[in-house]
This record gives sequence, C-alpha cells and structure tokens, in this order.
Amino acid sequence: MNALSVQGLTKHYPGFTLDSITFSLPRGRVMGLIGSNGAGKTTTLKSLLNLVHPDSGTIEMFGKSFLENEENCKQNIGVVLGEIDFYDQKKLDTVTAVTKRFYSKWDEKAYEKYLEMFELDPQKRVKDLSTGMRVKYMLALALSHNAKLLILDEPTSGLDPVSRDDLLGLFRKLVKDGERSILFSTHITSDLEKCADDITYIKGGKLLKSAEKSAFIKHFDYLKKPDEKTGLSLEEIMIRTERRSYDV
Repeated sequence: MNALSVQGLTKHYPGFTLDSITFSLPRGRVMGLIGSNGAGKTTTLKSLLNLVHPDSGTIEMFGKSFLENEENCKQNIGVVLGEIDFYDQKKLDTVTAVTKRFYSKWDEKAYEKYLEMFELDPQKRVKDLSTGMRVKYMLALALSHNAKLLILDEPTSGLDPVSRDDLLGLFRKLVKDGERSILFSTHITSDLEKCADDITYIKGGKLLKSAEKSAFIKHFDYLKKPDEKTGLSLEEIMIRTERRSYDV
C-alpha cells in the first residue's frame, strides 16, 4: 500500500495552472519534490494539506481518500517546516501543550524520548532555537503523535553543512522500519542525492518525471554531452532543463 497517491491533481490560478500532477509515494521511502521557484511545488503541498482546494484530481493517504477520511489522515500527517513563525516568544513546553490537544494518538513518553534524542530543552523559547533545532522540534511534535507521513517543505534551507548532514541521516533512520514515509520539497538537490529514494520533478505546473532515483537520472540521459559517461547529478539535470538563453 502506498503512503500517498496523487492522481490528476489540477488547480487553476490566473496566469498559472498546476496541471494533472500524478505520483505515488510507497511506504518506507523518501521522495524528493523538486522544481524551480513558481513551478507548483508549494501548491502541490498545500493541496495535500487541504490548505488549497484543487479543481480536480484525487489524493489518497494509506489507501483512503483524504476528503472522505480527513480527520484520520490529519492524525497520520506530520508537517515539518524549515521555520516556525508562530509563538516565537513562547517556551517549547507551552507550544507543545497547545499542539498535543489536536492529536488523539499523542504519546507523551515518545515526546520525552525525542526531546532527549534531539537535545531539546522544553524551557527554551522558540526564538532561542537555531534553525536546525527548530526543525528537530517540529519533527519531535510530528513523531510524538505517531505520524506515518512526514511532509517536509525546505527543512534544510539555511542550515550549515554539519546540521544538514545530521538531519539527512535522521530522515533515513525514520523510514528504515518501513512504517513512515517522507515527502521532501527542496532546492538543495545535493541533499536528495544523499537521502531520497524517489524523485518527482515539476516544471511550469506540469509533471516532468516521477520515478525511483536511478531511473529518474537515467531518464534524463538525453541531456548529457557526448563526452559525458556517467549519469548527471540532480542539480545538473535541473540546470540543463531550466536553463534559459539571454541575448546581451
């Protein structure tokens, strides 16, 4: 069973259309969602979270329609953002006390375990956390209500190389048991080289390709130069696909 199945997701805006996006994320895998600014990544993620209402298409989580099982789906989703823009002056334990009221499966022992694992002080204020620690706090909240699908929007943006590598290793560990899956939107394609199993690429509102990472890279062999023998990196695939010519 897939953790997430998206079929024909379409949303029309003046001057932009997210056009029939289709992909599936199996359980126990990390999928990278890539594309340039304005490609439709954010609209896709907001549609998954019911923050945007698509004009057509279906979204299933764990084999069930999101619209028909919205509350159950929300209990199984963890949203991890690179920044926390709310309750900046509040202590972590205060933010947690508010958050856990919304989750029927909240596990206090698990929460305490993740606080210790991530070296988070519940008496610290949100504003005093580094960017990396903020991401870890969001992960702690998501994992403490037993989320099976983690949706990460640019979680490593702004992190130093050591903190990024630390988080990427954590993501791999989180999916190792085959129970959790991660959808990971990012511009830092080198992160996906390290941790992604599958890649979905959106360009101008259209799906270019969604496949297992090695098959995805192989698909873009047509972009290689005659003297290039090895597969292109994800970064080079994006550069060559998105590159524009300018007359100066």
